[in-house]
Amino acid sequence: MNWITNYVRPRLNDMLGRRDSPENLWIKCPETGEMVFHRDVEENQFVIPNSGYHMKISAKARIKHFYDDGVFDIIANPQVVQDPLKFRDQKRYVDRLKENKAKTDLEDSIINASGKLEGMEVVTTLHDFTFMGGSLGMAAGDAIIKGFETAIEKNCPLILFAASGGARMQEGILSLMQLPRTTVAVEMLKEAGLPYIVVLTNPTTGGVSASYAMLGDVHIAEPGSVIGFAGARVIEQTIREKLPEGFQRAEYLLEHGMVDMVVPRQELRPTIARLLRLLTKAPLPAASETPVEEQAELPNGTDTSASSNEKEKPANS
Repeated sequence: MNWITNYVRPRLNDMLGRRDSPENLWIKCPETGEMVFHRDVEENQFVIPNSGYHMKISAKARIKHFYDDGVFDIIANPQVVQDPLKFRDQKRYVDRLKENKAKTDLEDSIINASGKLEGMEVVTTLHDFTFMGGSLGMAAGDAIIKGFETAIEKNCPLILFAASGGARMQEGILSLMQLPRTTVAVEMLKEAGLPYIVVLTNPTTGGVSASYAMLGDVHIAEPGSVIGFAGARVIEQTIREKLPEGFQRAEYLLEHGMVDMVVPRQELRPTIARLLRLLTKAPLPAASETPVEEQAELPNGTDTSASSNEKEKPANS
């Protein structure tokens, strides 16, 4: 620091009308190192346009892009006891919760919402990784169950967007108890005959991947997502072998039959809508009359108003 930095530069900036740029004006692609304008990335659902790298996206930002016209209703989460074990590590658990609530403006790591997807009523349950790594505790477990119960009440499908580091260690065995509880909720939805589609995002690990996140009717993964139970380094140290290239990535799991498809974030909406129509036998959206391309292929003088199965009967002689 000197008089040029402290005095001359601020004076020049004031004279020329310059303003300091926001810190988040540019985003660096973790894959290529390319600097991309933040607004371009945000409009592209936090996917780097050139490289296709999928960055983490908040639950609130995701549901705005997912529902028709960005219209949805947030489902209130049940109230649970905070810090049941009075846990403390480097700081108190209640203090960690307060910090994360202030940082994310969320009550916990789960958001439930309902709305229309291409005209079909659906309920979504979303992990938000920014809240303590999307970890699963009592509040998150109750919120997930609430999402399933709401889908059953509304008689509509449930879409789960998983993004979690696993069970929340600050709640010990109470956190692990959420695994069987949420599994029972999945079975309740299936007994009701309602579809359950899981979207696995980066990362989906730990107890979440060992329970309700792997019990869907269809499993979709975003490109490059890390999906698995234990971390790759832990597995290597345990088996004392080098793991294959791309191990636990979405593409690797697709090749080995662990997920059904890998779909870019921008294509999730139409893909899930098509799957739901197949699973529920819902009709296609109301379409206009015969497309121009189809009309061009019809023979001259063909009556398009008649059914294709009906043939003109010969006149009586």
